Amino acid sequence: MADASETPNSRKIGLMEGVNRPVFFWSVGITLVFVLSGVIAPEASAATFAAVQSWIVSELGWIYLLAVAVFLLLMLYLGVSSYGNIKLGPNHSEPDFSYPAWFSMLFAAGMGIGLVFFGVAEPVNHFTKPPVGDPATIQAARTAMEISYFHWGLHAWAVYAVIGLSLAYFSYRHGLPLTMRSALYPIIGDRIYGPIGNAVDIFAVIGTLFGVATSLGLGVLQVNAGFAHVLGWPMDFWVQLPLIVIITGMATISVATGLDKGIKFLSNLNMIMAVALMAFVFIMGPTTFLLRAFVQNFGAYLDQFVLRTFYMYAYAPNDQPAEWLGDWTLFYWGWWIAWSPFVGMFIARISRGRTIRQFIFGVLLVPAGFSFAWMTVFGDTALSMHLTGQTTAVSEAVAKDVTLALFVFLEQFPAGVYVSWFAMALIVFFFVTGADSSALVIDTLTSGGREDGPVARRVFWAITGGVIGAVLLAAGGLDALQTASIAGALPFTFVMLLMCWGLFQGLRREGVRQNALVQSLRPRKSVSWQRQLHGIISYPRKSEVAKFLEETATPALEDVVAELRKRSLDAEIRHDDNRLKMIVTPGGEEEFSYGIRIRPYDMPSYSFIESQANRQSADKYYRAEVFLSDGGQDYDVMGLTREELIQDVLAQYDRHFQYLHAVRA
Repeated sequence: MADASETPNSRKIGLMEGVNRPVFFWSVGITLVFVLSGVIAPEASAATFAAVQSWIVSELGWIYLLAVAVFLLLMLYLGVSSYGNIKLGPNHSEPDFSYPAWFSMLFAAGMGIGLVFFGVAEPVNHFTKPPVGDPATIQAARTAMEISYFHWGLHAWAVYAVIGLSLAYFSYRHGLPLTMRSALYPIIGDRIYGPIGNAVDIFAVIGTLFGVATSLGLGVLQVNAGFAHVLGWPMDFWVQLPLIVIITGMATISVATGLDKGIKFLSNLNMIMAVALMAFVFIMGPTTFLLRAFVQNFGAYLDQFVLRTFYMYAYAPNDQPAEWLGDWTLFYWGWWIAWSPFVGMFIARISRGRTIRQFIFGVLLVPAGFSFAWMTVFGDTALSMHLTGQTTAVSEAVAKDVTLALFVFLEQFPAGVYVSWFAMALIVFFFVTGADSSALVIDTLTSGGREDGPVARRVFWAITGGVIGAVLLAAGGLDALQTASIAGALPFTFVMLLMCWGLFQGLRREGVRQNALVQSLRPRKSVSWQRQLHGIISYPRKSEVAKFLEETATPALEDVVAELRKRSLDAEIRHDDNRLKMIVTPGGEEEFSYGIRIRPYDMPSYSFIESQANRQSADKYYRAEVFLSDGGQDYDVMGLTREELIQDVLAQYDRHFQYLHAVRA
């Protein structure tokens, strides 16, 4: 499979080194048109945003709900099916991170400006303005938390999991570029490197830009509200604009310092600060009530899971529930879809070597669990303040301006002013980490999967996200941000549905391949019992296995290659320090590879005297293991004769053709 970075669209000229020009310039052009329209005619842009959101909600809202339902159902099915055993990488690959480290990074990915912004505001808003039913009642409180769990639960992370799983599977297991287009390979083949693939990546870039801009806008609105509440600053665009410049500047510096310095440092700081803020509220708030509420909220979430997934308020007697659906559920679904290329690529990068089952349940359960805890601690504490008569200040603040909710809420605790400053810093750092990481992702998408683009280009994308956020705030504030997420995600929704089909087709073919290989495998010619015994009690040194590769395996593969060439087939042998590999029809659709690698193992404690006397190392022994195009096969050919090894090669070659026949049938 070709590398997208080597297509004719990619040229190495300074700042444009390695860039996929159609994806880059179309993305920039569409963004420029949007920015100019917002600058030249902000009022007309605001009216257009309102009209677009109204039309999408009334005419296409069902597409979003149905699409997200498909994403979740597909992920759950793959997680419990036999496909769950497939590794995201070669069969012999091991995870790059331990479970604690992996869960920690998923935990960090589950946090963001959204949770800080809506942790108090959303439950209280649903409590005081429910889509149906009487406001400010016990039932309204239960419904408010049920809806908040629904918006921040498995559905959101199923969207991210679709992208992450598709990227990880096709990139790490099949060697395709780490871009959205790769998921369509089972559907359109090498045409992913042409206009169709470019269009897919363009949609991903535009969606990510609008998702970043939405997060920036929400963050700036909330920071402005914090300064207004603490210092009396006005809630005004001319206060928000300098904040955007400062935050975008910090993101730019973080991008320039690189992934291992700025981004990593701020990500770790974010996690510590967020957990500290949640722990403060949990300890200082109604702790026992929160524990009881968490259990009940989770039960209500499970009870209403299917109904909420497909609920459109189609039979509501007026337009209020439909408007509520657009302002909340559809906004969230659009935001998750727009943000999914960034988060999906992040979780794909940290999940190489995991099985599909580990990936799906880790990605769905860990971040969603943290979101449930966050919503319970902040949302239920705010509802408790109202229901117990402690104060209605938070409810009144939400009714007046949702951006004030968090700061009025924190004001009810000891040292509330200082905690508010702490929360504002957390919001700023959240956006900075999101903006710099998304700039890296967008640069990867516009470079055909390459991750070594110039720093200046990543800086360009970080600044572009800030400019879009400023234009959206100027053209309508929160309403414009909501519309941008919903509209920006619409074309990418259809791309994601195609990605689901491509992923399913790819996994189905892999299942067919495994069945064909198992059914057609011929047993090796039996060897004498003395040789079998020697294989059981022998623990070869590396030099012994290297000698086997040189004196037996290499001549055997050379014999096969010579015979194939006589039959007009292109075949070659490749060597490196610890591997020997034969490739037939390289680069073609029928490409077959058979390799042998030297693989070390820890010496077992029950190793016998014979191996103890012969080995040089006290802790390692080595095997000559076979590996194919899909990774290691977990069997050792050490000790086979040249003829026996040739028989094994031909058996695997026969299995390969059985697979090709099965998928073409």
